[in-house]
Amino acid sequence: LSQYLLMLITQISPKEGWQVYSSAQDPDGRCICTVVAPEQNLCSRDAKSRQLRQLLEKVQNMSQSIEVLNLRTQRDFQYVLKMETQMKGLKAKFRQIEDDRKTLMTKHFQELKEKMDELLPLIPVLEQYKTDAKLITQFKEEIRNLSAVLTGIQEEIGAYDYEELHQRVLSLETRLRDCMKKLTCGKLMKITGPVTVKTSGTRFGAWMTDPLASEKNNRVWYMDSYTNNKIVREYKSIADFVSGAESRTYNLPFKWAGTNHVVYNGSLYFNKYQSNIIIKYSFDMGRVLAQRSLEYAGFHNVYPYTWGGFSDIDLMADEIGLWAVYATNQNAGNIVISQLNQDTLEVMKSWSTGYPKRSAGESFMICGTLYVTNSHLTGAKVYYSYSTKTSTYEYTDIPFHNQYFHISMLDYNARDRALYAWNNGHQVLFNVTLFHIIKTEDDT
Repeated sequence: LSQYLLMLITQISPKEGWQVYSSAQDPDGRCICTVVAPEQNLCSRDAKSRQLRQLLEKVQNMSQSIEVLNLRTQRDFQYVLKMETQMKGLKAKFRQIEDDRKTLMTKHFQELKEKMDELLPLIPVLEQYKTDAKLITQFKEEIRNLSAVLTGIQEEIGAYDYEELHQRVLSLETRLRDCMKKLTCGKLMKITGPVTVKTSGTRFGAWMTDPLASEKNNRVWYMDSYTNNKIVREYKSIADFVSGAESRTYNLPFKWAGTNHVVYNGSLYFNKYQSNIIIKYSFDMGRVLAQRSLEYAGFHNVYPYTWGGFSDIDLMADEIGLWAVYATNQNAGNIVISQLNQDTLEVMKSWSTGYPKRSAGESFMICGTLYVTNSHLTGAKVYYSYSTKTSTYEYTDIPFHNQYFHISMLDYNARDRALYAWNNGHQVLFNVTLFHIIKTEDDT
């Protein structure tokens, strides 16, 4: 099943245990997982052989982390290089137009000028990636040298000063962590896939995992149909989900509406049938912990997505927190984004967009930005995005393969860095490519 598993990112305190920095796929499609061992308390020089083996494992883990960081940076670097080539080509055309502008239409001149303005900000990003690539190369070389020393010292203890080697490892680990921290939330650039995990259920439904679960908790929840149902099925893992080995079922106190539910930090959030009430249901406690009306939100097919199905209120989660996406009469049926308190379900802040809810196929949040598709059918693409950080929007053109022709659920999982989708009775996963901005020391 490794071909089905996508990138997993889990943050754990280094003192608590092993740390999973990131993961990726190599060119052959195999999964690469990167872990960093917990800090060791070296109180004496006793049992040096065992300590050296642990130290060597830590260096090897950091080496894997370097490779993953290098893979991600090089991928984005190649994208920026392509943009640079396009920009140079446009610049040449622009100069040609300036030399002979009187013979061309003003409209065409303005379009090219606007395209140039869009590409110019990529120059400093390109330069930063070049610098970052050099830094990663230095890290890789230092890791190789240190690994060779540690391998030799396992055979002949005492040939080198152990404490000096330990300080070199700690220094390199600190520098690596500082480099990793520069990778911030990214902008959606590409959607690939899908990978079909299973074929089951009706044409409409939802399936999900918890983005805040620990690395050992891979439970899957399955909710078939968009109405007239209260049964949630739980599976201990993706493998159990594929084989149909249920671990537990939950009989909710209320029927749900739509397919836009989310599991977040151990609780299910869903829209109560024939209402604009949001329910928080704890799986561990088996009861409702909170419920609250989403003020002015349309419900029961007043403002659904293009496919209908009581999809008026869409609950979702990303790296920032819990969100509700819906429409109101006050905003003329256009999409409203609200950030919710995960405990009380109170609206902490809202943003009113200008995109009609009924014209949206589906939507999902990544790093505080809402991405909206223009259809639920074949040919659908991510057409519009709205940033809650800047309160600005833009029209996009990010296609994806609607393999089974009808999508009734599309949600982002921040832990897996993947989109979970219900595609006409098929449970599928899409991989996402994010364009990471590297923070420099001059950034504020």
